[in-house]
Amino acid sequence: MERTNLPPDVLRHKLLKDGALSISMGDSKTSSHNANRVSNHGVHMLCFDLHHLSRTWQFVILTIATFAFYLVYGYMQELIFRLEGFKPFGWYLTLLQFAFYSVFAFGEMQFKGDRLRKIPMRTYVLLAFLTVATMGLSNTSVGYLNYPTQVIFKCCKLIPVLIGGILIQGKRFSLYDISACLFMSAGLILFTLADSSVQPNFNLYGVTLISLALCADGVIGNVQEKAMKQHGARNTEVVLFSYGLGFIYILVGLALSGGILPAFTFCQQYPVETYGYAAIFSLTGYLGVNIVLTLVKSFGALVAVTVTTCRKAVTIILSFLFFTKPFTYQYLWSGLIVVLGIYLNLYSKNKQSWDARIESLLRRCGLHRRAVTHSAENIV
Repeated sequence: MERTNLPPDVLRHKLLKDGALSISMGDSKTSSHNANRVSNHGVHMLCFDLHHLSRTWQFVILTIATFAFYLVYGYMQELIFRLEGFKPFGWYLTLLQFAFYSVFAFGEMQFKGDRLRKIPMRTYVLLAFLTVATMGLSNTSVGYLNYPTQVIFKCCKLIPVLIGGILIQGKRFSLYDISACLFMSAGLILFTLADSSVQPNFNLYGVTLISLALCADGVIGNVQEKAMKQHGARNTEVVLFSYGLGFIYILVGLALSGGILPAFTFCQQYPVETYGYAAIFSLTGYLGVNIVLTLVKSFGALVAVTVTTCRKAVTIILSFLFFTKPFTYQYLWSGLIVVLGIYLNLYSKNKQSWDARIESLLRRCGLHRRAVTHSAENIV
């Protein structure tokens, strides 16, 4: 063994430096595993802790819960606007929804004992405005558009979210992500054209409302993701302050426009069909918002929007089943384009593992014999 005559302090510094070097040049697979293990911590779905599950199961459970709550949410929303005479009161429904959300979030924060606000109030002022624009304009547009058409327009927010991720957070997306957004949006737009051809109900005012909601929706996911990651805020805090301030915005707006009294008088005549349905509508929406925020925080805005876009496609199918509408086969091949976009998005998130499996399958079939280096699997 080589001897050294270095002074003790210099020798100690050298050993520490060599040790740090050996750690930094360690097994990349182990580092990847540790990073994945750390990323699993802090993933909660409502009152359930999911950190002990793999990333695959976390994604599956959050996706199923998103589908379940938002399918009920969409059904109740369309049911409320089926009430004769309710069309002009979309902003009043949004006011009720924001009030319920604020109460639910406040109760949840009191139950958990987490009362400390982490995100600056100026950020919530912006988030509240975007939330009001997204949900208020979206709710109001249901009174002027076919529900499937309104949902299809909202599905096109994949592109604004992607652009917002580049401009707001400086993200870089692959060609597969961009192609997935284009395919999903194109397929859903063709779905809209099919709907217009068999059941025309095209209203320029409704299109303007949903288009503005779409722009706000494309920004809000990225603002939420950046603020939550930067300050480590919980979902409940974001919901409470975003919807609490949003409630004040809408209340002031309705008071100045004189829209509160007519809406209140109308809803008094149909308390079950308005306030009762609005309570169910708001509860399922609140639970869905919490889960989507968890998706945004854990997997990013683009993945979260992909999940919610697929959910909207299922909502459209159920809308045809529960509420009688004409049908055309153009819906089927338009849906296949959406499915292609979904698989492109999944492939972009799992490219290394999928390529390894495809390569392994080809070698088994004798079509390819080149050696394959298997990388750590990127689940989502």
